[in-house]
Amino acid sequence: WAVLSWGTHRMPPRGLQTALSLIYPPRCLGCGGVVDADFGLCGGCWRDTSFIGGTVCDACGVPLPGGGDVASLYCDACLATPRPWAQGRTALLYRDMGRKLVLALKHGDRQEIARPAARWMAQTAQGILPQEALIVPVPLHWRRSLKRRYNQSALLAKALSAETGHSWCPDLLQRVRRTPSLDGLGRVERFSVLQEAIRVHPRRRHRIIARPVILVDDVFTSGATLTACTEACLAAGSGPVFVLALARVAKET
Repeated sequence: WAVLSWGTHRMPPRGLQTALSLIYPPRCLGCGGVVDADFGLCGGCWRDTSFIGGTVCDACGVPLPGGGDVASLYCDACLATPRPWAQGRTALLYRDMGRKLVLALKHGDRQEIARPAARWMAQTAQGILPQEALIVPVPLHWRRSLKRRYNQSALLAKALSAETGHSWCPDLLQRVRRTPSLDGLGRVERFSVLQEAIRVHPRRRHRIIARPVILVDDVFTSGATLTACTEACLAAGSGPVFVLALARVAKET
């Protein structure tokens, strides 16, 4: 009860904060073990999380084999399917602990994961995001949103806005047609399912006219959803679009 009395924007007194940390020590986001600070990973879970670094594909952020070919800035998938956005980045690979964290955020009501995830996403996107860009989450259909109670991409977008200082708009994009789950579908089927399923909210269009957009999603698989969102923004008159996802599905190497 005492914690609630401080409001949402004030920290508790240092002494009481220390006492609370003794009673409720910080826990690892992955395994629940005790860690040194809130919103962190223990050593074992950190090692099991495949953070992306080094030379990456400029369109989807996946690591390029052998450090990358200077003759090409793109992975095979992005060469085979040219992307409509300008640049893209992803923070970690969708495997092991990375997959566990994404699923916990998406289906396990572990909303606290959004804060550190946004920090990882901001770090991986350093240098490519225009300061005047508007952060926009990939939308859920309203029925799915009611069932899940929250949009994990919107949680990431909000946390990313706080992390980077960029403005954000939670409802700029609308999923106007309910689509089935894309899990298990091939690339062609994914693109077909999303055709004309996403549009810019008519009352929000003025916010992106000639303005760069940062699309935020939890997982980049084929890029079909991000493509539909990008095309909707460009058709509405936006500036260049950048994509940023927490995790990238990639083939094992």
